[in-house]
Amino acid sequence: MASISATNGRGQEKAPLSGGVALVTGGSRGIGRAIANRLASLGASVAICGRDRAALQDAAEGLAKTGARVHTQPADVTRAADVAKLVAKTEAALGPVTILVNNAGMGLFGPAHEKSEADWDRVHNTNLKSVFLLSRAVAPSMIRRGSGDIINISSLAGRNTFAGGGLYCASKWGVIGLSGCMAEDLREYGIRVSVICPGSVSTEFSGRAPKDSPKALRPEDVAHAVEAIVMQSPRSFLSEIHVRPLRKP
Repeated sequence: MASISATNGRGQEKAPLSGGVALVTGGSRGIGRAIANRLASLGASVAICGRDRAALQDAAEGLAKTGARVHTQPADVTRAADVAKLVAKTEAALGPVTILVNNAGMGLFGPAHEKSEADWDRVHNTNLKSVFLLSRAVAPSMIRRGSGDIINISSLAGRNTFAGGGLYCASKWGVIGLSGCMAEDLREYGIRVSVICPGSVSTEFSGRAPKDSPKALRPEDVAHAVEAIVMQSPRSFLSEIHVRPLRKP
């Protein structure tokens, strides 16, 4: 899809992330859209991807209103070829990726022994393999520049277990483990790898709604955690953030 040019570039000159380029997977709705909007409001150029073209276009129009430069692209982030095209076209349109937010995810719930191999592959490819593929695609450029932020959205389900959560919890535990190892691999290059673990967020998520949505987290709460990470002093990084609702649902 075509990039959308900034309409208010003058207002972004003093923004803290001015000159930065953020790529947010699953950025057309829910948590990803809130994160993309937050990074755009901080002055970054923003690329978003997803599978729903109409949702991508709607999100892009909203982002453009912030004055940010925007690139949208349909992509299947579980496929290496799609990921390579996504990163290449993002960098051609906006410049090198300085912030990667691996947000794309899905849930499939029920007893693990009742699930199929295809179910397992679908959840893990979306929630975990995509993090590996995207991070691998942007890391070489970040290494050359000696800086960058990779932010992976996991879940408190990656720290806890519950009935029916076998496939989902396993994938989110994997994201936490992968994030920690990547942080050690990349920190000497000036690249910060962080993981955010939200509790229940009030969004449509594979048919599983929060138990008590008025008390649940909002997508903007997760976006705030992303902001904290990218605004952290350059000599340090926030390795893992747990985000819980103030009142238990």
